[in-house]
Amino acid sequence: MATLGFHVVPNAKIDSVVGEYGGAIKIKLRAPAVDGKANAALRSFLSKELKIAERQIVLERGHKSRDKIIRIDGLSDEAVRRCLCG
Repeated sequence: MATLGFHVVPNAKIDSVVGEYGGAIKIKLRAPAVDGKANAALRSFLSKELKIAERQIVLERGHKSRDKIIRIDGLSDEAVRRCLCG
């Protein structure tokens, strides 16, 4: 189980992993930060990038913030960082 910090930038032109941001992984998403759309888009984006089911991704903290703590079941911290950051 991995628990990682993410910094999310909504309303971007494309969905992409930008890199590191103060120890967190910075991700740009096309979805707006309205009614949880960016949170849903983040879960969907991570499931596609990590090739795991969306139900394995749980938003622990940061429901209304750009800085989020996410638990990913079935993968280690190192495996997630390797998949997302190269």
